Amino acid sequence: MLDFEKSVTELEAKIEELRHISDGGRVNIANEISTLQDKAERQLRGIYNKLTPAQKVQVARHPDRPHCQDYINQLIEEFTPLAGDRNFAEDEAIIGGLGRFNGRPCVIIGHERGHDTESRIKHNFGMAKPEGYRKAQRLMNLADRFGLPIITLVDTAGAFPGVDAEARGQAEAIARSIETCLSVSVPLIACVIGEGGSGGAIAIAAGDRVLMLEHAIYSVISPEGCASILWRSAANAAEAAAALRLTAQDLLQLGIIDQIIAEPIGGAHRKRSEAIAKVGEVINKALNDVIKLDKKTLVAQRHEKYLNMGKKSIQ
Repeated sequence: MLDFEKSVTELEAKIEELRHISDGGRVNIANEISTLQDKAERQLRGIYNKLTPAQKVQVARHPDRPHCQDYINQLIEEFTPLAGDRNFAEDEAIIGGLGRFNGRPCVIIGHERGHDTESRIKHNFGMAKPEGYRKAQRLMNLADRFGLPIITLVDTAGAFPGVDAEARGQAEAIARSIETCLSVSVPLIACVIGEGGSGGAIAIAAGDRVLMLEHAIYSVISPEGCASILWRSAANAAEAAAALRLTAQDLLQLGIIDQIIAEPIGGAHRKRSEAIAKVGEVINKALNDVIKLDKKTLVAQRHEKYLNMGKKSIQ
């Protein structure tokens, strides 16, 4: 439960209690349940229409939001995972492979955070090491070689900051991954589905179209990290979140992303299947828009897109 949803959560608990009573067949309270449902939906809509940047951070990090594997399971047919960077090791924080999206062969790559303690440890909370980004490069080059479009799903707090990752060239791996994104001659559609943190996110997000869920976030540093640097205290994280302009609405205005994907009322974690289906629809449309371009035009437009970033400003 998110703290700003407390009033709605209490109503939902009351609805469940009434449903249990109704199921017993002793009392017909369908009208009262319907009234409470309408009230809960109105409250939820009101709350989510005026979320602060700090509250959006909480929604983006909600543990029940659909993750990369959930999108693959629902949207990708005949998915075949490909592992390893052919250099050092397999990195479970980034998953990727071949599959069919709406019948079209493609390569899909994304950060996987995990849903419970065991899977989060396995996937290192979605924080990739150099071998993860080198695996992403390998898969993007594979897609380029066989003329397959690339779909990437971004959801990470950032690249893994450990000593072992730095020793194996974390910065170089991220830079090379960005370079690969910009150089492949096939369509690349990126979607920020949760938290897009720093270079760990942009390493697989420098695409022809960058999409972003309504309550996702995308920033150069986490609000807590920013606050620790500027105010020497993570207690200023809410202030930092506002200053970072990390919401989808701000980033669209700045020209960093191309489109916002609406989430179900109350966030993607409340209606996971519906949210995933909507993302699939928007990705399909974006892919159809760019797939008709010839290779030279595609790469040139992608380069121009990123060279022009930073020229817009929020008034």
